[in-house]
Amino acid sequence: MDELLAISPLDGRYAREAAPLQNYFSEFAYIRDRIRIEIDYLIALSRDAHLVRAFTPTEIPHLQSLISNLSLDDARAIKHIEQTTRHDVKAIEQFLRARLDNTSLADVIEWIHFGLTSEDVNQTAHALALRDSRDRVLVPALDKIIARLGALAQQYKSTPMLARTHGQPAVPTTLGKELAVFVARLRAQRDILRAHRFAAKLTGAVGNFNALVATAPHVDWLAFSAQFIRAYDLEPCLVTTQLAPFDNWVRYFDALHLTNSILIDLAQDLWRYISDDYLKPRVVVSEVGSSTMPHKVNPIDFENAEGNLGIANALLEQYARKLPISRLQRDLSDSTVRRTFGTALGHTLVAYVNVVRGLERIEANVDKMRADLEAHWQVLAEAAQTILRAAGVRDAYDQLKVLTRGKEFSANEYHAWVESLTVDESVKARLRALSPLTYVGLAERIVEDVVDSEAVRQ
Repeated sequence: MDELLAISPLDGRYAREAAPLQNYFSEFAYIRDRIRIEIDYLIALSRDAHLVRAFTPTEIPHLQSLISNLSLDDARAIKHIEQTTRHDVKAIEQFLRARLDNTSLADVIEWIHFGLTSEDVNQTAHALALRDSRDRVLVPALDKIIARLGALAQQYKSTPMLARTHGQPAVPTTLGKELAVFVARLRAQRDILRAHRFAAKLTGAVGNFNALVATAPHVDWLAFSAQFIRAYDLEPCLVTTQLAPFDNWVRYFDALHLTNSILIDLAQDLWRYISDDYLKPRVVVSEVGSSTMPHKVNPIDFENAEGNLGIANALLEQYARKLPISRLQRDLSDSTVRRTFGTALGHTLVAYVNVVRGLERIEANVDKMRADLEAHWQVLAEAAQTILRAAGVRDAYDQLKVLTRGKEFSANEYHAWVESLTVDESVKARLRALSPLTYVGLAERIVEDVVDSEAVRQ
């Protein structure tokens, strides 16, 4: 299909950015992963449960080739079968039966999907897709954001900047320190995401191994199930209905939701810094910022990221609302929801790509930040009243409040006020030494600690 005919922008406008997720959440990938589980289960019934005869040295590679050699034409054939069955897993089973017929494995056909329910296959496939997409796509993309933010934090660790609380001028900070805050927040989320272990199940139609126990009561099916799921490096869920509770996956989605919310915060702050002319996007000659205003250089990467993160989080929130709830032992309403995982993660990935692109194009407007600091000497009121209180001056806060609240205060006005004070010369010297350009506390040290800590973690 031509990208211009795609309904979803993930398959059209953003196809290039979202492409790495095709290997995990496309219909082809879902079919391939379920075939993998069916084949692995058949082999496990022979190797571990000893219900199926031993396979020859050539038969196991042949079985595994059904996974590795799966083609788009094979997947189309399965979809064609599904048009008749109206059941996707049964279509896969029939495809595998046909592939093993007229081979040396024809005698084991009846063991395909033996004693399983569809969700033993589907949920395991989804768990693998979630884990592998996290490890190979999402976390590496997040690491690029953290690395670029860390580099900018280090570069601008000593660059003073007027802070704003409630949108109003506040005591100074440094640009690097404010970026380091996001490095620390995102790093914590990255570690949570990376440490999450996904759960899956193999427990039968209502979670009791009914058919398996009835057929082969001598097999320890609980142990078999746990061993089978752990072989994928997943966490076995043994107390289930037809579904393993989705609580485990929702915890991952919640962590991803918070990560995305932090990035929305970052995108909005950077947008404001660009609006205030504290940051300047790099000019790319071939690009156009407006169809009518030639001068425009817009923060489109951060705006795009903010929009895509919002869409992703809307879906992640729906997962938290929907997936923990299933009528009685199972209804089908979760199935269609789970097929949108790639959509949520696709918009997440598009956003991450845009955040990195935006970060690579910005630089600090040091002159503008310096000018703003020089125009707001009233931000030293915090330091001045604290120094005076330490020197025993009564009502120092109230004195500074009368002098500065709601007013702009120049350097000359500040120094004239200092000289008017009746305090020890040592106190005046400390007040004279203050400047909005240097009143940044431990900002540089905080940046160093954050950046060094991230380097150790990497």
